[in-house]
Amino acid sequence: MGARYPHMFLILLLIHGANAALNGPVQKWQTLGGQPPLVIARGGFSGLFPDSSQFSYQFAMSSSVHDVVLYCDLQLSSDGLGFCKSGLTLENSTLIAEVFPTRDKTYKVNGEDIHGWFSLDFTSEELYQNVTLIQNIFSRPSTFDGAMGMFTLEDLVGLRPPQLWVNVEYDLFFQEHKLSTEDYILALPKDYNITYISSPEIEFLKSLGGKLNKRNTKLIFRFLGEDVAEPTTKKTYGEILKDLKSIKAFASGIVVPKEFIWPLNKDLYLQLHTSLVKDAHALGLQVYASGFANDVSMSYNYSYNPSMEYLQFIDNADFSVDGLITDFPPTASGAVACLAHTKVNPLPPPGNGARPLIITHNGASGIFPGSTDLAYQQAVKDGADIIDCAVRMSKDGVAFCLGSADLSSSTTAATSFMTKISTVNEIQNKSGIFSFDLTWSEIQTLKPDLQGPYTQAGLKRNPAAKNTGKFVTLPEFLDLAKASNVSGILIEIEHAASLAKRGLGLVDAVSGALANASYDKQDSKQQVLIQSDDTSVLAAFKKFPAFRRVLIIDEAISDASKPSVEEIKQFASEVTVMRGSIAQVNGFFLTRFTDVVDRLHDANLTVHVGVLRNEFMNLGFDYWADPIIEIATYTSSVMADSLVTEFPATAAAYFKSPCSDLSLNLSYTILPAHPGALVNLAAPGALPPALPPAPVLEPADVLDPPLPPVAVSSPPEAPNTKAADMTSSAVNSHAGGCLLLVGAIAALLSISFH
Repeated sequence: MGARYPHMFLILLLIHGANAALNGPVQKWQTLGGQPPLVIARGGFSGLFPDSSQFSYQFAMSSSVHDVVLYCDLQLSSDGLGFCKSGLTLENSTLIAEVFPTRDKTYKVNGEDIHGWFSLDFTSEELYQNVTLIQNIFSRPSTFDGAMGMFTLEDLVGLRPPQLWVNVEYDLFFQEHKLSTEDYILALPKDYNITYISSPEIEFLKSLGGKLNKRNTKLIFRFLGEDVAEPTTKKTYGEILKDLKSIKAFASGIVVPKEFIWPLNKDLYLQLHTSLVKDAHALGLQVYASGFANDVSMSYNYSYNPSMEYLQFIDNADFSVDGLITDFPPTASGAVACLAHTKVNPLPPPGNGARPLIITHNGASGIFPGSTDLAYQQAVKDGADIIDCAVRMSKDGVAFCLGSADLSSSTTAATSFMTKISTVNEIQNKSGIFSFDLTWSEIQTLKPDLQGPYTQAGLKRNPAAKNTGKFVTLPEFLDLAKASNVSGILIEIEHAASLAKRGLGLVDAVSGALANASYDKQDSKQQVLIQSDDTSVLAAFKKFPAFRRVLIIDEAISDASKPSVEEIKQFASEVTVMRGSIAQVNGFFLTRFTDVVDRLHDANLTVHVGVLRNEFMNLGFDYWADPIIEIATYTSSVMADSLVTEFPATAAAYFKSPCSDLSLNLSYTILPAHPGALVNLAAPGALPPALPPAPVLEPADVLDPPLPPVAVSSPPEAPNTKAADMTSSAVNSHAGGCLLLVGAIAALLSISFH
């Protein structure tokens, strides 16, 4: 079976060949032996391909550090052949139930009745020739389901992995059915070179240890849940954990769930680390942490950046684990080989081909409520080059920063101002509570509300900070920026024409505030970027030659015609394009890069790309649920001049790493995604029909009518305190339910590349 796809490994080697180059600088590690922690690929690259499949193992080898360890969960067929497959039953990760629908059984396993399809009820030929693998986690691609058969340990050895790890989870169960994993292992040819054998069963390790050549193979004791009973001693794993010294007698190391090292509280925030790693190292035991994956719930401390979680275990001041067992070995490889020991590195200066600018989107709005003082302070701390303010207007003419004119999307307005709900089609095609319908004093009674785009899908952002921070006026934002070390500010202006009809002069308010803060002076130390989707707004700022004008194209395009590019140049020297304009997508796979960025660059236009977010649901499969891969792609392949992000710390961490410079020829580096590489591995018909490409930008899409004059408005009405205090439980219950329903639908529909 190892020869079914002989071309595939060559393709992967070509894609990731740069990972076999020169060694980088030697780092000092706090592992037991002082060596870099191992990257252990559980079932191969099982975060992308079906677990323990040929593609999964081959891709793990080609995309990871050179000494990656391939991890095989050993199962036996009825005739004693060893297969690699996680989990005791087969129906959730194979199509066995379709092939053999009547051969399910119920067995007692460690005292519990388990129902399903078991490998020991099938011959090796039945499994090998008839059973194909599927992905069993819904957030991962099902494109490769049914394309590959079960993989034997012999097949895996045939790939010549650098190191091999065999985990024996259920030796007692197989023994009860007259099958011996011990005999199977001892009968393996000597050239199989198994580096590690692990098991949660003590007697199996003790028995095997007396017969195995330990010089070549390390025995590792694997801990399960603290309350689970170890089947041979009947002690709980929690009890055994308190007696690490006893483990040293039969094993050289331990595998523990990552929570044994860095426990989480009930709210999913990190607690203080335990002493487990130090205690084990003091006894000469290596420690391997398990349970890592980019697309599962993790501590909010990591801000959905999986690299931060790996670094927590290998690059802290007190210890490093000896290995990371993961479904996403490239991300672990990047953490070990690229990102570790780089926190103190200076952030290289941007521009001149060095790196893109880091521009925020409502500040560090992935960490704190957007456009608040805390979001901006965090952005400065996290290394943003340019912080942004999307300017809104209150009813009484106060200019302030907020991500949307609709207050219900990012504040608690829905709990206090239900009577202010209206529909303004020129702003958005749904009802809302708009800033221009409330006075500034009314807006100040609201609290910010941290809402991520995938909250309704379960990916909340930093709940502890949900309603923290305060709204800032435009002058306060400018003062904050001037007091920081950022190199510039971006002021976004939306809906200026609509506001002018309401008697609110947004352009004048922004111009006045910038002039009052002396940003209009040619010698200003900080750059000023004026961004708008309205060319008339940009034209109004031509009188400020020091300002850089940015046209935002907020719809996906597949190309830009030459006349449209020439039209853009009449108003702006820079363009912001959406992520959906960068690559064509089919079934969440990248198929090709568009020519949009090249077309704009050819016209000497600076290109900003956004909005980048860390959540894995925001990322195409080619980015491997890793936001740093997307950053590397826009930097090295797309050649974006700036990245617009809600998580500036993620971009800064990448640019501090030597791996952000592909010219260094390191032993491992973080490579950009290659559109089409994964699609080409899919079987014909596995993907849905491709959607038609996005439209081409034409001059009519660029040019806007002149701004209307600001209408003369009557004095603002006094606040309706009765309406503001309206907190009837019936009203709130109805509103809350509607908002949750709309939010849930929107979250599911927003899983896109825009």
